[in-house]
Amino acid sequence: MSSLAKFDFLADLQSKYSHQPIFLQAVEEMALSVEPLFEDPENGEFYKRAFAYMTEPERMISFHVPWMDDAGVLHVNRGWRVEFSSALGPYKGGLRFHPTVNDGILKFLGFEQIFKNALTGLPMGGGKGGSDFDPKGKSEAEVRRFCQSFMTQLCRYIDASTDVPAGDIGVGGREIGFMYGQYKLLSNKHGEGVLTGKSLAFGGIHLRPEATGYGTVYMAKHAIEDKLKKSLDGTRCAISGSGNVAQYAAEMLMLLGAKVVTISDSNGVLVFENGMTSDDFDKFLDAKQVGRIRLGALEGSVSGKYIPDQSPWTLPDVQVDFAFPCATQNEIDEAGASLLMKKGCMGVFEGANLPVTAEGQNVFRTDRTFLYIPGKAANAGGVGVSGLEMSQNASRTYWKKEKVDAMLKEMIAGIYKQMTDAAGEDGTLEEGCNRAGFLKVANALKELGW
Repeated sequence: MSSLAKFDFLADLQSKYSHQPIFLQAVEEMALSVEPLFEDPENGEFYKRAFAYMTEPERMISFHVPWMDDAGVLHVNRGWRVEFSSALGPYKGGLRFHPTVNDGILKFLGFEQIFKNALTGLPMGGGKGGSDFDPKGKSEAEVRRFCQSFMTQLCRYIDASTDVPAGDIGVGGREIGFMYGQYKLLSNKHGEGVLTGKSLAFGGIHLRPEATGYGTVYMAKHAIEDKLKKSLDGTRCAISGSGNVAQYAAEMLMLLGAKVVTISDSNGVLVFENGMTSDDFDKFLDAKQVGRIRLGALEGSVSGKYIPDQSPWTLPDVQVDFAFPCATQNEIDEAGASLLMKKGCMGVFEGANLPVTAEGQNVFRTDRTFLYIPGKAANAGGVGVSGLEMSQNASRTYWKKEKVDAMLKEMIAGIYKQMTDAAGEDGTLEEGCNRAGFLKVANALKELGW
């Protein structure tokens, strides 16, 4: 039975959206953390109303996306944009192209985005979008035609002051480039900060590809040094995924002296018992960014051993000090969480959005000294640098890489302080993260008269 049932004021939400379990899971995780606020004798009723208000998107847009394959066959996919909350600024959040995408997935992602963006300190609301189009196995020309068709539909709803999409799973620099090119052709507007994650050649910002992975590691570093009085140097770190976030989390962990012992994709996991080497990393990066091949094809050319049909969270013999789930939602279930705890793992830092199931989260909560930082804080560096890209575009300026990295580090330090302040002496970092984000949005709603 869902823990949402304990919140009477959310009963209507459960009945209306029982067909969107991942969205209800995101709401439940947030509600459990902020529950003490609902019981506040002075403001509790206001917090309940504000929370219920936040669970409904301000606007949901759906559209069809027709495109032609290389054989001249017409295909039609579905596209969405969930404009969830504009309390703090224009809707901001990525676009995901994956066959599992539906309105429930995008509502969960958009809901999480509200509080993640709030923690950055930048004036950004929350949103999310995407399509059930699968880029895997498609030629570059097919991907380009799809992106152009998608933007033809989306362009009427976005603006630098209204809604600013970015990338997500299935949407990298190539796809952003194709969509921005189509936007320029349709709008005759150039230099607009209407998409982030753009190439440096036309308004992008340094470190945007790296920011989510780097930021996740910077956040882990703060927590490990503060709470455990330890260093990442020499620790064994398991990473899931092999996309953008996983790639740059691995790079930063290695730069800080940690041993990256796993990376994975949907077909299996590469295990580096002695840690990934710099040569391994270079081959991994080339395979994913240039060759666009599966990890299994790397076996024999890297020092790691490939294990098919497994994930980093199902391997009993791989010792892990810290876990960085960077693949997708609900990848660590109750069994995976229990295995991590049994192996002596000391912390989980979410590079992906909601990568731990509700049951897995409950396992981590059994030890209140365990470091569990949700993606709303742990991976906020990505959208944080996207926000900086918006500022750079608005001011028609250009910032050097070193300046952007310094701003990212300062932002992550600020988010960590917000978490610890909101958690107080008795709260966990998970609770502090969720309470800080919620309070910022709730207070804004009150001041706006909403």
